[in-house]
Amino acid sequence: MQIGFKLFAEAHTPQEMVRQAVRAEEAGFDFVEISDHYHPWLESHGHSGFAWSILAAIAMRTERIGLATGVTCPTIRYHPAIIAQAAATTALLSDGRFTLGVGSGEQLSEHITGHPWPVVGVRHAMLREALEIIRLLWSGGYRTYRGNHLSIEDAQVFDLPDTLPDIVVAAGGPKAARIAGELGDGLFATEPRTDLIDAYTAAGGTGSRWAEVPLAYAGTVDAALESAHRLFRFGPTGWKIQAELPNVRNFEAATAFVRREDMADAFGAGPDVETHVATVKGFADAGYDRLALISAGPDVEEFFSFYEGELAGRLRAL
Repeated sequence: MQIGFKLFAEAHTPQEMVRQAVRAEEAGFDFVEISDHYHPWLESHGHSGFAWSILAAIAMRTERIGLATGVTCPTIRYHPAIIAQAAATTALLSDGRFTLGVGSGEQLSEHITGHPWPVVGVRHAMLREALEIIRLLWSGGYRTYRGNHLSIEDAQVFDLPDTLPDIVVAAGGPKAARIAGELGDGLFATEPRTDLIDAYTAAGGTGSRWAEVPLAYAGTVDAALESAHRLFRFGPTGWKIQAELPNVRNFEAATAFVRREDMADAFGAGPDVETHVATVKGFADAGYDRLALISAGPDVEEFFSFYEGELAGRLRAL
């Protein structure tokens, strides 16, 4: 099992994302995983830097820690040919430390190009074609592909790493998990759901199983839940709402009735190490082996110190 740190780009500047990645390496994390959105979830977040520039800067400032997107939509805002090139370049800059996390996206960030937001079945079909295009371009040479939704014409990625990045596919349900099993090298989830792993393995998936683990460290439970509510109150709305709402004002409205107490259902919150260990253990017991810890508390530096001093050793023993 590997333990990573979630870089929440919607709540911090690009410079702070690089600093946190360097600090995560110092603290002993195995990887960092960064969100890749055009817009933040909430107006109050106030940030959403370009993930690929941040990854390049992190690659140059770190030596050991793995890098991953969590996750990129390679179908609308980005064409898969661009992601094939970007991922290959990031793998080269990081000396092979990069993992490409992909998913079918959210309207919040993808509608900006003016492309109509497809229904979920079409989004899945587009993701399949995108993965086929990325794999084709990574095989070298000039390539042409004509799908029902996506195409490339006489395209070649010239700078390819000797070892290609793994592609980890996000799933909010069994259908997407089957895509991960058929076309991906791993599964990415945000809940400790065993049904996703079952669908992934039934479709032939044998790779790593990634998940984001929601933690909020603070001196009191109340302070931790208050911070988690401020930063992550969009989470309890669920993937169906998260995928469909088009702008941050919609999310502000949709989360108006999410209470601080509601965050306790998902987040390990407060100062007690046992609470955080239990939350992480739930994901490990479900079968996930690449766990990206979310820091939803009020002070990320306090979380790094807590991880180094108390949490890391306990998690390594799981």
